[in-house]
Amino acid sequence: MILEFRTYRLKPGTSEDFLRVMAEDSVPLLEKAGLRVVDFGRSLVAEDGHEEAYLIRAFSSLEEHERQEREFYGSEAWLAGPREAIVSRIESYHTIAIETSEEAVEALGRR
Repeated sequence: MILEFRTYRLKPGTSEDFLRVMAEDSVPLLEKAGLRVVDFGRSLVAEDGHEEAYLIRAFSSLEEHERQEREFYGSEAWLAGPREAIVSRIESYHTIAIETSEEAVEALGRR
């Protein structure tokens, strides 16, 4: 399994709206497209006072990760859907991916 951690540094004052759009629009759209969302939410730590959030997703392989991301982020559903409401609130983001077991993925899931 490939476990992807994406962190978002949000523009000041946008975290509530960002998380609402994630919960109501973006995550359901990701899941409808077949992407496995393990968890998402607000960071418990505001590094240097910044509002931050995270998204954790799982993929069966690195190739599947690349294929699913390419298809999803190029889709009309994303581009005409919640993309602007998400992207407009992000100051920067960082992604890491690690190889792990299905058991570790399941242990992280809170959804």
